[in-house]
Order: sequence, then C-alpha cells, then structure tokens
Amino acid sequence: MSLTAYKETAHTNSYQFTSGTGYQLPEYPFVAPPELHSEQLVRHPVVIVGGGITGLTLACSLARLGVKAVLIDEDNTVGVKGASSRGICYTQKSLEIFERLGIFERIAAKGVQWSVGRTFAGEDEVYSFDLRQQGNFHLSSQPPFINIQQFYIEAFLVDRLQELGGVDLRWQNRLTGFEQDADCATLTVETPAGSYRIQADHVIDATGSHSPLRKWLDVPFDSRRGDDRWCIADVRFSTRPPVERHTWIEAPFNENRAVWQHLMADDVWRIDYQMAPNADPEYVSREDVVRERLQRQFGADVQVDIVWVGPYAYRSECVHGMRHGHVYLMGDSAKVVSPFGARGGNTGVADADNLAWKLAAVLRGKAAPALLASYDQERLEAAQQNVSVTNRTARFLRPADGSERLFRQAAIGLAKQYPFARSLINTGRMAVANPYSRSSACTYAPASAAGQSVQNVDFAWADGTRGKVNDLLDWAAGDLLLLVFGDLPAAALQRLRRLCMDAPVRCVQVLGHDVAPQALEHVRDPKGHLQGACHVFGHAWALLRPDGYLAATGETINAQLIEAIERSLGLRGESA
Repeated sequence: MSLTAYKETAHTNSYQFTSGTGYQLPEYPFVAPPELHSEQLVRHPVVIVGGGITGLTLACSLARLGVKAVLIDEDNTVGVKGASSRGICYTQKSLEIFERLGIFERIAAKGVQWSVGRTFAGEDEVYSFDLRQQGNFHLSSQPPFINIQQFYIEAFLVDRLQELGGVDLRWQNRLTGFEQDADCATLTVETPAGSYRIQADHVIDATGSHSPLRKWLDVPFDSRRGDDRWCIADVRFSTRPPVERHTWIEAPFNENRAVWQHLMADDVWRIDYQMAPNADPEYVSREDVVRERLQRQFGADVQVDIVWVGPYAYRSECVHGMRHGHVYLMGDSAKVVSPFGARGGNTGVADADNLAWKLAAVLRGKAAPALLASYDQERLEAAQQNVSVTNRTARFLRPADGSERLFRQAAIGLAKQYPFARSLINTGRMAVANPYSRSSACTYAPASAAGQSVQNVDFAWADGTRGKVNDLLDWAAGDLLLLVFGDLPAAALQRLRRLCMDAPVRCVQVLGHDVAPQALEHVRDPKGHLQGACHVFGHAWALLRPDGYLAATGETINAQLIEAIERSLGLRGESA
C-alpha cells in the first residue's frame, strides 16, 4: 500500500486517549520465508532486525550499493500501531542522506520546511534563530529542517526498497532466539506460519530502546531516568499559527511550564506540554483536558481537530560499545536521548549511513574487515555527544533545586534585557552532523578537516550544468572520492592516475573559471562553495568517504594521501 493512500481513522490503546481522527498506517503482507520448514541453515551476509527508520535506512543504503540483505520486523506496518507520529524533525544531514537514497523529493513534497525558531519566557521573546543564516546550514541543496511524521519517511523507504530490490523484507517475522560463535550468528525467527532459523555474518540490531538483542548480549550501558512528564497533542487548526518553531520556557497558559509548537505534514501541529512531575498520564491525555489546555493557549473560540494525544516521560541511555561480536547496535538500540533538538531519529539515520558503506566495502572486497571497527569508534562518540547535549537541555527545562535553578533564573532574566545572554537559553541544541575526533578510518594530520561532514553544495559539471556533492558520491558508487583543487604538476598527475587504477578511489579535479583540465575527470567551482565545504584552501586535496565525511585533507600528492586511503579502507589502524 502506497503512503499516498493514507487516510485517518479513530484508534485507542492502553497508554493513550484519543478522540476524533488519527493515523492509519499501511499494512504489508506476510510472505512465508524460503527457510520455513527447511532443515538446511541458510547463511546471509547481512540480517537487519527491526523495520523502523534506522533499519530501513540501512537496508536502503545497502541496496543502493548492491549488497543483498534480509530485514525482519515483527509488525506488518511502519510506525507504531495506535501510537503517535513519533519523530517529526529531520535535519539537513538526514535529508542529504535521503537524497542519496532517492526519497528526498517525496519528503520535501509532503513535509514542511522551516528554519526560524523563537523562544519565549512569558510574553517576552528571549531567543531566536534562523538556520538559513548560519554557515553550517545555508549552502546545502537541502533545507535546514523538514518536519514530517516519521511513518511517512519509513513508508517512503519501503517503497524505495521495493524499487531497488536486493533486500528481502520479511514482515511479521519476530526474533525469538539468538546465538553466535566466532564464525557467524544464528537467529531463531517466529512467523504466523511457524518458526525457522537462519545464519548471518553480520546482524544489525535496529529494534529500538527495548532491544531483545541488547538484553541477550548483556550489553553494559549508562542510564538516567528523568522525572519530567510531557503530553503530546497532534491537532489541526481552523486558523494556522506561524510556520516557525515556537518554544515557551515558561508558558503562562501552561502554569509557567514549557511548551513546544511545530507544524508537520497534513496541516497537523505537534504541541508538547510540560506537565507536573506527578501528573497522571490518563488524566492529562483526556480529550476534555487537552481541549481546555488548547483553549488557554489559543483562545476559547479555537477550532481544533484532535488527531492524536499521548503522554511521555523521557530517559537517556548509552551503551559502552556499539559492536558485540557479529552484532552492530544502531539507533535507539545503542542510545536513547530526550526529545530536545531532534537528536533521536536523526542519529539513527546517521548510524545507518555510516555502517552501510563500510559493510558494502568489506563485503565487496574493496576494504579490509578492520574498517568495521571504525563504526563503533565514530558512532559511539556521536551517541555520547548527543546524550550529553540533550541531558543538558533536560536539566535546563527541569532544573534541580539549587545551582541549576539559580542558573536558569539568571539566564532568563538576563536574556530578557541583554542579547549576549540569549545563547544561554537552552530549549534544545538542534541536531547537526556529528564530527568525529577519534577514528581508525580518518587521518588527523595537523590542520586537517578529517572527521567533518561535507555539505551537499553546488558546483558546475564540465559542460556547465549544475551538480552537487551527492552527484559526485553517486558517481563514485561506494568508492572513496578524491577531490583535487587546482592544477597539478605532471608528476603528481601521473601518481594520481596510477592510484585510481590500483585502489577503489575516484578522482575529480576541481577547477576555477580560467584553469584548463588535465586529462582527469573535472568539475568547476566558480563560487568556491565546494572547496569551502571541504574546509580546504588554495591548491589542496580532500578525500571524501561515501557517507559524505572527510577522511583526510592535505596540500600535496604524497605519502600522506596514500596513508589516508589505506586508513579509510581499514588497511591501517586497529583490527576488527
């Protein structure tokens, strides 16, 4: 069933109260797996457990790179039956990834773009931003953010997987058993038609925050549970508020507690109300209570259609390692963050993008298995960064008595009068592409920009037509991409030609208006956007990985470049 056929329908479940219309999700048919009732154990290179946004992104990324995989999901749909729209804010890096996967145009057509955020304390605006004016957002072909219900993206990924082929999507297949040895992993799977067992060289745990694999493997993790309580209301208005992210730290219409306000697809607004710590979830989710809350905010005559209502309390968790034998944890299986700054689903998308090219390179014989160690190094660092950032926001929004409360009161009071204090207001540091500072797949030479993400900026092809970084990554087809800025001495040109013949590296010369090409593939960068995105200046080179991250940068074609390529392919550094 295509997502364009979505309708709305009433629904309830044990942890929410909903009246009126809600979300109806597409359903996918159960197809009996070929291993069912077979005594022969079939071995697959990759088995992905979990068909949420993280698992589907990984599956789509592998399919695009020509790697076959099996994906099992215990449900027969995307999203969560009877539950909310869940994640709604998708950052520029995720949108750049979705463009490479071929679904960005569908997301852009359905979702709502935004870049302006305003924060209020009472009636006073104490902080605002416009992401389009910030250098780390404004040059990409993708907008800073698009708001769209998570199930839409998941369904677009399913549709894209069906177009690409190569991934066996198995609905209503529930993982019930797992074991592994030095050779492979063995999974037991339950279906409506019986159970079966399969083997896998690599198992991807994308089952979410209640991961059974994490429990079976006894994965150590740090955890923090907050006492903050919130209530989500997804509603339609007869009169639309501004298409901006509005946040109240102290909302007079919510007993001076916090409120979030976002527009999503289908003219549905997500409004999050901070509740009292001892609030009763059933009471705060009752339709009459929700309507009273909306009237206090928007006026007694407000006309709303309640699409979905649900309470939540957040927690934060982070594992100590994201790889355990043949198992790779990603998304909420590896970390859980409080929902401030859109760092949950976006982190899972980035996890998938990071692991996909590495698995593909290893399975296609283009990289050493040691490369896979860098997944744990890089994405664990990102998980720790995101947990730390969101925990600071959570403490600002619900400070403990003492120094935390005094700091918040001082920050709000100063921000009302003095612009310098407005950066102290913390209602969510918006998700960005996490930089990597430690990795065996990057070369951190002095002044190198290794570990930074490259924006999807524009350039001009040799014939003058417009291109962008994702086009170059598509052209590289999973190989490393070497961008050489400016002209080259003859000897360096010879070395590059030999290098591109002997290694999985595609080389492109990036020229200005008045420099003649030198028998290499070339593009032109008349505005310097491509060079700026790679954080290099003058005659230099930048080595890009298939996930759009810089593996290394340098100034001359020498042994440093060879070392960078070898490290990026797992031929140097730590072993797997």
